Amino acid sequence: MPVETKALLLQEVSLGPTRLKNRVVMAPMTRCRAGEDHVPTALNAVYYGQRSSAGLIVSEATQVSPLGVGYPNTPGIYSADQVAGWKKVTDAVHQAGGRIFLQLWHVGRVSHSLWLNGERPMSSSAVAVRGELYTPAGMKPYDMPRALDISEIPGLVDQYRLGAQNALAAGFDGVEVHGANGYLPDQFLRDGVNKRTDAYGGSVENRARFLLEIVDAVVAVWGKARVGVRLSPSGSFNDMSDSNPEKIFSHVVQELDKRGVAYVHLIEGNEADVRHGGKIVPTSIFRPLFKGLLIVCGDFTLERAESILGQKGADLVAFGRPFVANPDLVRRLAEKVPLTAPDPATFYGGTEKGYTDYPALS
Repeated sequence: MPVETKALLLQEVSLGPTRLKNRVVMAPMTRCRAGEDHVPTALNAVYYGQRSSAGLIVSEATQVSPLGVGYPNTPGIYSADQVAGWKKVTDAVHQAGGRIFLQLWHVGRVSHSLWLNGERPMSSSAVAVRGELYTPAGMKPYDMPRALDISEIPGLVDQYRLGAQNALAAGFDGVEVHGANGYLPDQFLRDGVNKRTDAYGGSVENRARFLLEIVDAVVAVWGKARVGVRLSPSGSFNDMSDSNPEKIFSHVVQELDKRGVAYVHLIEGNEADVRHGGKIVPTSIFRPLFKGLLIVCGDFTLERAESILGQKGADLVAFGRPFVANPDLVRRLAEKVPLTAPDPATFYGGTEKGYTDYPALS
């Protein structure tokens, strides 16, 4: 009898020195369920532990500074209590046989003084996000950010370095630099926001400088084989745009290739990006530019994941919302079981409802 070949998504792969049991990545997802002072809790440990069948979990975005906060109850990685809280999470994941990277985050201009003890948000330039955000006093227009002085930038890079060191102390298997979705590094990359005329603005080399300095600082802590970077070349989220996204992101990916980082994590563009003025940049254009592992994310089904892996267009595939309601997503994909639909009303904030109470297959 013919032997059934295991789906590509379920095959093992090496991520630097770490052997992953499959090519399914749990994408980073903000859930706003950290405790006081942005400290992860025992409930967070249960949530991540339940999803440890993923080959790799990338944690929710985790701020490297109190001034990097833009949302309620998001976790940090800048205090001893936060390190201790995350240690509970990594222990739970490792006891269940999983692997987990911490995503290092600073929201930059995507904030409000009410989240920052009265201080103005910071960015590459004084260009505000259009629209409103939730604050402790309800919905408010985004503040006009202040443009970072060039003398402040080394201190920000050091905050990422400290976050990387704290992630090591918390027992993570590696770190991912969040360079996507309109947050601080992305605000330097893209000329829709970056209007600087110094060494951090203008040319693609200058606009990429801040992100690459962060990556170099983090690699100095972890080594290149345990560092990844997330990018959103097509993204319009948080009011982002660029006049030539192919050019800036191709440069960034080539520079990451030179540094030999473990992976680049690319978010695919979608119709919402086009509606908000974005331009779809196919992730396929970056495959020839990077010799390491490529992770893609963007509403993938099992069939689409198998197709892109089979065409060598990616090495791993990240799933976001499917992991919310299917803690045993890998098993469901393997057995081709219909997936439970998540409840959007419980995506952000709250207790165990819509967080740890979705059942696994019996």
